[in-house]
Order: sequence, then C-alpha cells, then structure tokens
Amino acid sequence: MKSVVFLIKSLVIIIILLQVSSCDFAPGSYPYAEEYEINTNEQALIEFIQDFKKENPQFNVPEQTQLQDGRNDPNDHWNHIYFYYPEENQIVYVWTRSIDDKKTTFALVSINEGLTLGNWKDINNDFDRLENKEQKSKFEERILSKIKARVE
Repeated sequence: MKSVVFLIKSLVIIIILLQVSSCDFAPGSYPYAEEYEINTNEQALIEFIQDFKKENPQFNVPEQTQLQDGRNDPNDHWNHIYFYYPEENQIVYVWTRSIDDKKTTFALVSINEGLTLGNWKDINNDFDRLENKEQKSKFEERILSKIKARVE
C-alpha cells in the first residue's frame, strides 16, 4: 500500500513539474522567429537581399564580428543572414528557407546588442511586448518592405 501511495505522489509531482516548466519547451530550432512568406523562390530572395545590402551598405555587419551570410554547411535547412542597425548598434539575425519553387520563408530571429556577440535576444520571447513590437516594426520598415518591393 505504501508503494502505491508513493507512486501516486511521485506521478503527481512529476505532472506538476511538467505543467510548470512546459512553457520552456518550444519545438523546433527557431520556435520564436517571426516568419514572413515571400512570393519568390529562395535563390531569387537571397539575390534580392544581396543587392539590397550592396545598395545600402549601412546594413552590412562590421567585419570585426566575422559573421557571414549563408548556410553553415550544404545540408543546412536555413540560409543565415545578418543585418546591422548602426543607429542602435544592433545586429539583426534572420534566415530564409524554401517553402516551394515559388515561396520562401523569411524569418526575423534575434537581435544582438552591440558588436560583441553573445548578447542575443530572441524575437517573440526575450523582449517585453512593446520592445518586441518596436523591433518587428523596425525590421519590417527598414528591411522587409524594401526586399518585398524588389520581389514585386
């Protein structure tokens, strides 16, 4: 009888712990990313982004960070891209991933404060509600809208 009571108490404690901590278990590699669907194939989108960065060099990340756009290896699902906001001294991390031959996901993932890496804050997770909204608006206005205009 004692073992049954102990088992029940143990299960209740485990269930409570899982309930309390379940918000910390987000599925996927980038569970909080703000995703935008772009009506073009991924390679074309990457070229539009490269052209945008050539024409707007202020958005290029300073070389000292050693961050480079592209896939980490040929099997990487995401094409990693970095932008820089010189006014705020912030690095913006985004990725692209093909949906199909005519659509691509363009995702805002995180913001790094300053040029020293390791100060990343995830969109839709680490910012308070107002800051999160401001970061998304800034990205949409400065970068996304200009990229979308090229696509259309």
